[in-house]
Amino acid sequence: MIGKGKSISHTQASISYGWNQEKDAEIIHSQHLAGENPKEITEEFKIIQSQNQRTQKNTLSFVLSPSIDDGKKLSKQELKELTKKFLKAMDLKERQAIAFVHRDKEHTHIHLYVNRIGFDGKAYNDSFIGKKSQQRAYEVAKEMGLTNARDIQNQRLERIKEIRNEVKKIHENIMKIERPKSLDTYIKLMKDKGIRVIPSINKQNKLQGFRFEYKGQNLKGSEVHRSMSGGKLISQITDNMNKGIAQQKTPTVKLAGKAVELSSNMVTAIAKRIIKKAIKRTIDQGMGI
Repeated sequence: MIGKGKSISHTQASISYGWNQEKDAEIIHSQHLAGENPKEITEEFKIIQSQNQRTQKNTLSFVLSPSIDDGKKLSKQELKELTKKFLKAMDLKERQAIAFVHRDKEHTHIHLYVNRIGFDGKAYNDSFIGKKSQQRAYEVAKEMGLTNARDIQNQRLERIKEIRNEVKKIHENIMKIERPKSLDTYIKLMKDKGIRVIPSINKQNKLQGFRFEYKGQNLKGSEVHRSMSGGKLISQITDNMNKGIAQQKTPTVKLAGKAVELSSNMVTAIAKRIIKKAIKRTIDQGMGI
């Protein structure tokens, strides 16, 4: 579940949005209120807020978003329980509050509005309220056995890590076994393995790198592995050709049968790699390797 929170000044407009019947809105929780429409609720908020004229943003607005699967399963009563637990965790039980659930989209979510001014006239401390909302939503979801945004993110990162490793392994096998002598050949060999190599062309119409699309993920070469950045990949292919790009007056490679100029960043990366290889070769020769 994801939790978002902030302080607002447009109380009636926000409550009206929460109450919007076009979004299949349904009140799931109300506390210390008697009003039957947004205007009446706002007036009740204002009576309490009049005790504190210094605070301009005097209403707290929260959005609680269970995962899509959890949202489909949660009943009205369970959503009410979730809201009450969140209010308790945020130390907002003793303030005026109203919550609505919206089910007009695939992603069920709750809009919660709380009077920032308490019955004692004091304003709720909204410092870092966004971060605090995230943490309390995480704790409530964990308590209720719901899927957490943090858990989803960790699963996604683990999945991306697996895909990166797969792409890197396939790339390394192609470079080692097939030793492609052109960019077009490399792109075709990767495609045969289910990986789409997408050249990145900048505004100057120069090649600056590659993206790799595989199993629903689209990653920059450097995100897969530093050895797969544009300059290093091109260098590996030209090594197989026994022909260096750095010697060309205008460094180019053939892409889809056409000559494409390389970006200055890619040329610089290639030059650095050549220099490193030359230094290593000199050292190796000096040591008699």
